[in-house]
Amino acid sequence: MTIQWFPGHMNAARRKAAERMAKVDVVIEVVDARLPAASTNPMIHALRAHRQRPCLKLLNKADLADPSVTAAWLTHFNAVPGVRAIAISCKKAGDVARIPGLCKQLAPHRDDGTKPLRMMIMGIPNVGKSTLMNGLLKRKVAAVGDEPAVTKSQQRLDISPTMHLIDTPGMLWPKIAYESDGFMLAASHAIGVNAVAEHEVAAALGDILLARYPDLLAARYKLDPATVDGVGLIDAVARRRGCIGKGGVLDLDKAALILLGDYRSGALGPISLETPEGRQAMIEAAPPEEATAEADE
Repeated sequence: MTIQWFPGHMNAARRKAAERMAKVDVVIEVVDARLPAASTNPMIHALRAHRQRPCLKLLNKADLADPSVTAAWLTHFNAVPGVRAIAISCKKAGDVARIPGLCKQLAPHRDDGTKPLRMMIMGIPNVGKSTLMNGLLKRKVAAVGDEPAVTKSQQRLDISPTMHLIDTPGMLWPKIAYESDGFMLAASHAIGVNAVAEHEVAAALGDILLARYPDLLAARYKLDPATVDGVGLIDAVARRRGCIGKGGVLDLDKAALILLGDYRSGALGPISLETPEGRQAMIEAAPPEEATAEADE
């Protein structure tokens, strides 16, 4: 199954972002700390590279990610010219408070007080951009929801007389090059449910978790990870959680939603779905015709 999701409003958002990029000093790119490369939009990289704009890359939801893996990703991204990467939780006021100062460091020419620092928040759907926006403004100015594509239009707001902020809708890109990226994005709720088969997404997530965090699965669902694969994991969850439909048949759709919900909420524990080394190995193994240029890699 190949997952693709690029609603019409995202194409319009890309065009508007390209127009505004000329008047922006710093791009604040929000990604999911559990899948930092898969949740990096190559279109954002292309837009800011064209205008030579520096990037503050925020690995958000770091409280849900594996700390050791997050540290490896920070080392990876901070080696990229023009990029400063930090791990945060947009729900923590102290983390959010650091951001304006870091943006000033990336745009020292705006530190003389003559013109305001202009920042643009960008990222894929459902990575926390609206929560970040509200935290920076210290009031609710953007709708927040656990569904992708809540924000559908740009808005500009003033943090202070010397700082302007532009919030943009979540944008994916027209073609997701790697099938595994599509599954990771869907599992992390960055893709609309109408574009995915949740049972298949949960099975793909299960395979990743069995390979990387079998002990967490064993502790959560009281099972032997060595005896199941991704599909079998859903079956086991259905049995453990009493997901029984009509006629005593296992309700595998309900079990799939339980697994996805436990991952998304952090109930399984701190989890990262990809590592820099694994990402590089995947890129090297992919035939050139099946992959697009990687962003900030």
